[in-house]
Amino acid sequence: MLTFTLPNQLRCIAWKNQKLMYSLFFLCVKELLQTFTKNDKKLQGEAGFTMILHTNTRKLDYHPHIHVVIPGASINRKTKVWRVKSGKYLFNHKALAKVLRAKLLKTMVDNNLYVPNNCPKKWVVDCKNVGKGDKALIYLGKYLYKGVIQEKDILKCEKGMITFRYIDSKTKKYQLRTVTGEHFLWLLMQHVLPKGFRRVRDYGFLHACSKQLIKLLQYLLNYNPVKMVIKQRPEIICKCCGAKMKIILTMIPGFSVPALLFRSGTK
Repeated sequence: MLTFTLPNQLRCIAWKNQKLMYSLFFLCVKELLQTFTKNDKKLQGEAGFTMILHTNTRKLDYHPHIHVVIPGASINRKTKVWRVKSGKYLFNHKALAKVLRAKLLKTMVDNNLYVPNNCPKKWVVDCKNVGKGDKALIYLGKYLYKGVIQEKDILKCEKGMITFRYIDSKTKKYQLRTVTGEHFLWLLMQHVLPKGFRRVRDYGFLHACSKQLIKLLQYLLNYNPVKMVIKQRPEIICKCCGAKMKIILTMIPGFSVPALLFRSGTK
């Protein structure tokens, strides 16, 4: 999993030009990973990866960054060769940061965006091995279906002050933060993305439109999606007789909660 962070000096510009700046950020990271994968001696092919934009820290401060889940492998369209990079090393994080800085700043200038003079020379890029990636996908997936803070983490609302908790990334312990109600609302609203903007994007052989490439991968890896094991739905047991129940009819009244009619296996 790779994490690309926008430096503090560019966050004001990103906030004032969110849709454009986020799009340029996505574009530069995409081109960067495609180039590194193609030029890598052990990969030499097309990469496939999923990118997710986050704009908040655990303290709810404005902190735009992109998480990327990328397998250590590539596919070559011409030679039809699937290459896998062994070990836990993928790319040099310092090289990624240096190239990203050059690409993004040039792209900003090309799009008439102001580049501050105090822009740092060293940017932050994190690149670490997460095994099969299943836990990383679950961790990132949680942020797609909930807000930047859960209701259980809001502890107090007294005298116009809001107290909430968050887990410190270094100590892994809960910390408390107390702000005014107005500032708390501001902390939440600054993470609302522009209308219609997609925070999750797939590229390469992980893109849904790459059907031919996906079929080629299934052939090379000897994988048949039809034989996938589908997790069965838990059986519904009758509380009275203990027999298995079947759904025979679904009723959806006009102005009430949908109801289900069941029938047990016994007479």
